[in-house]
Amino acid sequence: MKNFYLVENPLIKQDVTILRDKRTDPAGFRSALNRVSYSLAIEICKSFELDEFEVETPLEKTKGYKLSKQIVLVPVLRAGLSMVSSFLEMIPQAKVGHIGLQRDEKTLQPIDYYYKTPGNLGESVTILLDPMLATGGSAVASFNSLKQQGANKCVLACLISAPEGVEKMNAEHPEVPIYTAALDRQLNSNGYIMPGLGDAGDRTFGTF
Repeated sequence: MKNFYLVENPLIKQDVTILRDKRTDPAGFRSALNRVSYSLAIEICKSFELDEFEVETPLEKTKGYKLSKQIVLVPVLRAGLSMVSSFLEMIPQAKVGHIGLQRDEKTLQPIDYYYKTPGNLGESVTILLDPMLATGGSAVASFNSLKQQGANKCVLACLISAPEGVEKMNAEHPEVPIYTAALDRQLNSNGYIMPGLGDAGDRTFGTF
């Protein structure tokens, strides 16, 4: 798998288990999701480029650093909204766009209904936030839209991935790194990740 990064440690595995457990209530689900999102953000930030400048401490001048590029977070509505606050905690200067996609339950293809991002995507690092990489249809459609608006340095952050979605992203957008906390077995006949964690949006917002 090209550009695929499985972010794992004991705490992430524990929190992914909480996310999977059908007994976890929305508050517990959001809490675990936030912690996993922090971990993904930290791992993704390792690839950011820095500019060096001089800063003066109370004692002397020394080297300082700042991010070279603007960071743009783009959650896929609505489940992607659940990851935004954690990423903003780690990257407070980031801007936030939104992409609205809804899956056709018969064809499993994404239907877009909303798009709004900052205008300087060509000079930014654009991080797409979507908890589930299932068929890959939504991610591919989102990156198609982002690239049409000039995005040329993109990253995908997701909680759970299916091999089918990773393969589709590798085929359609092979240069986009994928960061995930779990790679699951497969999709079922309805396009849901197995074993998965159910519908991330419903479980986050309590809309069962």
